[in-house]
Amino acid sequence: MSDTRSPAPDFTLPSTSGQDVKLSALRPAPVVLFFYPRDNTSGCTKESIAFSELLPQFEAAGAKIFGISKDSLSSHDKFIVKQNLTVPLLSDEHGTACEDFGVWAEKKMYGKTFMGIVRSTFLIDAEGNIARHWPKVKVDGHAAEVLEALKAL
Repeated sequence: MSDTRSPAPDFTLPSTSGQDVKLSALRPAPVVLFFYPRDNTSGCTKESIAFSELLPQFEAAGAKIFGISKDSLSSHDKFIVKQNLTVPLLSDEHGTACEDFGVWAEKKMYGKTFMGIVRSTFLIDAEGNIARHWPKVKVDGHAAEVLEALKAL
C-alpha cells in the first residue's frame, strides 16, 4: 500500500448500473476502485462479495465504489446475479483505464508469462487525487482495510 496524492486518471466506462461512469463527475465524493482479473474466479468472487457486504458502510462514509475488470457488461451482469453482488461493476474491455492506472502488467502462473490485471485498489479523495493505492492485493480482510482508510481521509 502506498500514499501518493497524484491525480487519478479520468475515464468514462459502462456500468452495470445502466449508465456510464465518468470518474471526474463523481467529485467531491471519495471513490474506491478495485481492479480485479476476471469475473467468477475464486479470488475475484471473494473480493467482490466482501466489498458488497461493506457497501452500506462505504456509502454511509459518502464514498462511491466500483469494481473494474476487462470483462464485458454481459459477463458482469451474470457475475452480479450469480454471486448476489451489490457493488456496481465497470467494463474496461479496451483496457484503457487498466493501463492508465498501471494495473495491466506481466503476470506469471504455472510457469507461463502473460499480460493481465494485477489485483489493485485505489482510494481517490474529494479532489480527484489518489489518496491510497494497494498493489497486488491479498483478498482476506482487504475490503475492511480500505473502509478504515476511507474513514481516515
